Amino acid sequence: MPLDQPRTGSDWIAPDCAGMDFYVADPGLRDRLAAYLPAPVLEQLTPHYQRLGKLAGGRLDELARIADRHPPVLHPRDRFGRDEDWIEYHPAYREMEQIAFGDFQFHAMAHRGGVLGMDRPLPPVAKYAFQYLFVQGEFGLMCPISVTDTSIHLIRKFGSNALQDYLLPKMLSADLATMWKGTQFMTEKAGGSDVGALETVARQEDGIWRLYGEKWFCSHTDANVALILARPDGAPAGTRGLALFALPRHTRDNRRNVYRIVRLKDKLGTKSMASGEIRLEGAEAYLVGQPDQGLKQMMEQVNLSRLSHGVRAAAMMRRCFNEAVAASAGRTAFGHTVVDFPLMRRQLMKLLVPAEQALSVAFCTADALARSASPDATARSAVAGATGPAALTELRILTGLLKLRACRDNVVVATGAMEARGGNGYIEDWVNPRLIRDAQVGLLWEGTSNINALDVISRAVGKGGAQRALHAMLLGRLEEAAALPAAFRKALGAALDRAVALVEHVAERGQETLVRQASTALYDATSAVLLAWEGTRPGADARRTLLARFVLAHRLSPADPLAPEAAAWEGPATDALLGARRLAMADVAPLLD
Repeated sequence: MPLDQPRTGSDWIAPDCAGMDFYVADPGLRDRLAAYLPAPVLEQLTPHYQRLGKLAGGRLDELARIADRHPPVLHPRDRFGRDEDWIEYHPAYREMEQIAFGDFQFHAMAHRGGVLGMDRPLPPVAKYAFQYLFVQGEFGLMCPISVTDTSIHLIRKFGSNALQDYLLPKMLSADLATMWKGTQFMTEKAGGSDVGALETVARQEDGIWRLYGEKWFCSHTDANVALILARPDGAPAGTRGLALFALPRHTRDNRRNVYRIVRLKDKLGTKSMASGEIRLEGAEAYLVGQPDQGLKQMMEQVNLSRLSHGVRAAAMMRRCFNEAVAASAGRTAFGHTVVDFPLMRRQLMKLLVPAEQALSVAFCTADALARSASPDATARSAVAGATGPAALTELRILTGLLKLRACRDNVVVATGAMEARGGNGYIEDWVNPRLIRDAQVGLLWEGTSNINALDVISRAVGKGGAQRALHAMLLGRLEEAAALPAAFRKALGAALDRAVALVEHVAERGQETLVRQASTALYDATSAVLLAWEGTRPGADARRTLLARFVLAHRLSPADPLAPEAAAWEGPATDALLGARRLAMADVAPLLD
C-alpha cells in the first residue's frame, strides 16, 4: 500500500512471511556456514542454499499449507477386495517429495557424490543447513527425509554385503518412481521409552526370518523399507535380546509383504505425514548386523534423529521469530508500529535468543559428527578440534543436550510468536497454529525430555565422562575468542565451569530430580560460549556476542525478581540485534563489559 494513503479495512492486517527468502533473511545462518564449512564447499553450495531459501518461503510454504489441510488417507483394500492397503496423499505432498527427494536429494546427500554437483558426500553441517531451511517451510516431511537418511546409514554400516547390494541402490536413487524410502518402527503398546518390554518376535521359518506382533506408532507408515526391532525366539528378555531387522514393504517377487497398516493416527500435528499402526503377520525380514546388538545399532539411528530434531526445532523457532517480526512490524496500534514498543521488543528477544542458541549448538553438534568420523575428518570441517574418539564423546553429550533443550524451547517460542500476531495467530488461515502443533512432537519423538536428560546425566556424564571432552572443546573456543572483553570472557568461563561441576555433582549422587536442571545449565553454558566464539570469527557479525550476554544474564546468572529496573545494556543490545546493520567487535564491546 502506498505510504501516503491511509489504512482502511484489511490494510490493517499485518503480513506474514509468505514469499520471504529464508536464506537472505538469516545472516546468522550464513555466518555459521562460513565458520564451519571449508570455503570451496560453501562456494559450491551457496547457490543451492539460495534456491532453497526462496523455495522454503515461497512454493514450499504454499504446498505445506495445502498438505496440512489435506492429510493422508488410508485405503485398507484395493477395488478387488484384496488386502493391498495403500495411503493416498494430496498432490501437494507429492510435489514436496519431489523437491526433497528428487531435486535436492536430502536422503542421499550425506552418502554419495553426485548430489548438487558435489563430487563427494556433503559434510554434516552442510546437510543440516539444508534441513534447517527446508523445515522453515515444511516440517512433517522432514521425518521421512531423516529416517530414510539414517536408515541408509545403518544398512551401510551394519548390513551384510548382500543386504547392502539389495537395498542401497534403491534407497540412494533420486528417481521417485523407483526409489525406496526408509523408516524405523520401534514403539509398541508395551514399550515406548522402555524398549526392552517390546513383544514383537522373530522366527526363522524355512531359512527366512519372519516377524509377528504389532508396532503402535509408525511414522512414515508406508515406507518401502523399515528398520524394526524384534526378539528372536529363544533370545533373553530385555534389551539384550533384541535384534534389528530390515522389513521391506514388498518381497523380492513384488508381492505385498505380510503386514497390515491397521489405521492411521489422528495426530495433533505433523498432519502432512502418515503415522499409523501395523500388524505383523509373519512378515519377511532381513537380519541387520549381530542378533544381540539390535538396540545398540538402532540407537545410532535414534541419536542421528535426535540431532535432526534439534535442527528442526532451531528452524521452527527461526520461522516463529520471522513471523513475529513480520506481524509486529506490519501492525500499528495506538499510533505506533507495534515493533517499536519496548515490551514487544523484549518479547522478540525471548524468541530470538533460544532460536540462535539452538542453531549454534546444532552446528557444533554436526561438526562434532564430522570430526568423529575419522582422524582425518578435519578435511571436512573448517574448524580445528579434536577428531576420532574425542569428537565422538563431544557428539555423545551434545546430541542429548540439543534434543532436550531446543525442542522444549520451541514450544514456548511458537506460543510467543502466536501472541505477537494476536487473535489472527489463533486462526488456521495463518501458519502459527501449525507451528504450535508441530512443535509439540519434538518433546515426544526420539525420547521425551526426561529420557534425554537422564541420558545426558546418567549415561553421557555418569558412565562416559563426556562432559570433560565438551568442557575442553569449549575452553578451546574461548581461547580462540581473544577479541572478547576480558571480563566477559572470564564470566563465560566461570559459568561453564559451574555448569560442568553441576552435571558432575548430579550424576555422582544420582539426583534424578535435578537431571533436567543440570542438563539445561550445561546447554545454556555451551550455547553462550559458542555464540560468543561465533561473533569473533573473521568477517562475522559481532552482534552474536550480544546473544551470548543475554544467555549469560537471563539463564546462567541469579536474578532479583523484585528489582525495579532493567539492566542498562539490554535496550541498546536489543536495538542492535533487531536492527539490520552488522557490527564489529569495537561496536559491541561496551555492551559486553
